[in-house]
Amino acid sequence: MSAEVTTAEAQEKQKLRKHFGRFDMFFFLICTLVGLDTLGAVSSVGPQAFTWLAVLGLFFFVPYALLTAELGSSFPAEGGAYIWVRLAFGRLAAAVTSVFYWLSNPIWLGGSLTILAMTTFSEFFVNLDHHSDLWKYLFGIAFVWFAVWSSILSFGIGKWVSTIGGWVRIVLLGFFTVSVVVYAVDHGVHGVGASGFSPTWGVFAAAVPVLLFNYVGFELPSAAGDEMKDAKRDVPVTVTRAAIGALLLYGLPILAILLVLPQAQVTSVGGFIDAMKTVFTVYGGHVDLGADGTVTATLTGVGRVLGDFAAVGFMLALASSATTWMMGADRAQAVAGFDGAAPRWLGTFSERWGTPIAVNLTSGAVATAVMVLALALSDGDGAKYFGAVLGLAISTTTISYLLVFPALVRLRHTLPDVPRPYRVPFGMAGAWVVSILTTAWAVFAVAGLIYPGLGTAHPDSALPRGFERLDFELTQIVPLVLLVVLGLAFYAAGRSTREQVVAVEADGALPLAAPAS
Repeated sequence: MSAEVTTAEAQEKQKLRKHFGRFDMFFFLICTLVGLDTLGAVSSVGPQAFTWLAVLGLFFFVPYALLTAELGSSFPAEGGAYIWVRLAFGRLAAAVTSVFYWLSNPIWLGGSLTILAMTTFSEFFVNLDHHSDLWKYLFGIAFVWFAVWSSILSFGIGKWVSTIGGWVRIVLLGFFTVSVVVYAVDHGVHGVGASGFSPTWGVFAAAVPVLLFNYVGFELPSAAGDEMKDAKRDVPVTVTRAAIGALLLYGLPILAILLVLPQAQVTSVGGFIDAMKTVFTVYGGHVDLGADGTVTATLTGVGRVLGDFAAVGFMLALASSATTWMMGADRAQAVAGFDGAAPRWLGTFSERWGTPIAVNLTSGAVATAVMVLALALSDGDGAKYFGAVLGLAISTTTISYLLVFPALVRLRHTLPDVPRPYRVPFGMAGAWVVSILTTAWAVFAVAGLIYPGLGTAHPDSALPRGFERLDFELTQIVPLVLLVVLGLAFYAAGRSTREQVVAVEADGALPLAAPAS
């Protein structure tokens, strides 16, 4: 059976190699799903964070895993989410979706990941605030381009960054959780009353967007669908295992942070770092309790050594998050490039590495620009910088899913005969339920991110520190509008690529022709 694809797609796919197996996929997903940068942000809302973590786990994370297991095993082509939206809603919709999906990552890397790495380095090694701003920029550039360089390596080599990053998470978070138990035996904990877990709307509105952001990423390995050894069998199994691992690796540390630190001291930027220093005093060091209840930890001896190792592991975990997301999202954008939904040069894969170097380098340039601009505009105010850019990274990421989630139902209707190795249970009713649940959560999260404090009595109190309402809205809305315009421009730029097609042999499992657009 033959089908028509763009000439560019036929050329570029010859450069891909199959070296992405079940083992690699599991650690790739652990790096993707367990984002250590948001542990502090989630914990800062208090004990209810754990309540809403469980609620979203049941009503978002599980449906999302089921949805991705079907789409990833049924439509296992290079491009992942881009391909699913393209087949369901056409190239134009996929072009805009892909831009959001792609650029949310360099915004995230240049923003919250870099500032958190800076904060960790300053807390454990050399305080960058005590030196010239030049050192902050140099540190940021080195951090950004380490992640970019790692994503440029072939999947056969680069996948080891995610494997190492996955093991670092397991060891770091496991050791931290055990240390909390030891700390509790020696010093006791602050304790959280049952009433602290009782849900309220204000905390719900604040916590849901961050939790949703930390829960997404199941589809990311599917962006390398043509590089998987056996996507049809491996995707459903790996998604299930990674879901269980992510819930444990994310839930236990959040509970530990809430037990160790007073809520007033848990911040978006330093929550996990402060908790880590506090519990490691059981190995060497001491804790001073201020009159206002603030905990100040000082590490010495073995505690200091373990703290330094943990800090390095934490920074490596942050870098591996950036690398895995770029490896996936950059591939999706490259597929848009050779499919005619973006400029052709973005769809070029390296003959040597089999990676989309043009997109990788562009991601690095954007991340560097975000880092420099945000540091300059915030006058070095790390907390302000972190809050604003994290909000933008979360909103751009979440918007990119607004058409991915409904694609399941759409493709059940338009392409019913495509073999589906795994199906969401309970037929079309089950497909509708998981699509509606995931889409509804995404819509709510986007609304809450664009307008913090939505539905609360005092919405301005939900703004990140240092922002007035108008200033914050401009930091969110203007970039989102520009990304929509960029997506439309990319689609227009891909016209000549779309017009050059060639017939290729298809395996019969995946229709290569998208809806006309």
